[in-house]
Amino acid sequence: MNCGHTEKKLVAYLDGRLTMAERRQFEAHLALCAVCRGRAQGFRSVWDALDELPPLAPSPAFDSRVKARLAQEQRRAGFWSWIMPSPRMAFAATALLIASIWLSSFQPAQLPVTHAPVGSPAQNTEAEFGMIKDLPVLENYDVLTSFDALSELPAQESAQPQSLNRL
Repeated sequence: MNCGHTEKKLVAYLDGRLTMAERRQFEAHLALCAVCRGRAQGFRSVWDALDELPPLAPSPAFDSRVKARLAQEQRRAGFWSWIMPSPRMAFAATALLIASIWLSSFQPAQLPVTHAPVGSPAQNTEAEFGMIKDLPVLENYDVLTSFDALSELPAQESAQPQSLNRL
């Protein structure tokens, strides 16, 4: 038995509620552990001092005084009672509800759509995206479309057919 188990069973040991096997095991631990033995002796001395005190009996009017004090205490407020004393909270909740209903009434089809002028790059990008099939190309699409060095390369169409004919 370790000290953690001893702490849990100390009150039961002092009350005499342990079985004989548990009691023997507990006393064997107390014989080996000075800390637990000191704690058990401290509890036993406090209980002995409390046993020497005369028992206190409540006064005959104790019950009636407790019931009178309970009647004087305010009843516990209900769940929705927090909103009643605060008109500001009720106004804020109402304003939030109205604003959310108003904002949700807008549908995307009813919102005005601005169109780009004819011949703008916005129309060309849709056609360019239709031709792109490979994801790695999509990752570098912005770099490739704005890379001006590729547009400055000289055309070498005439050199290719000649090299094929020589082979």
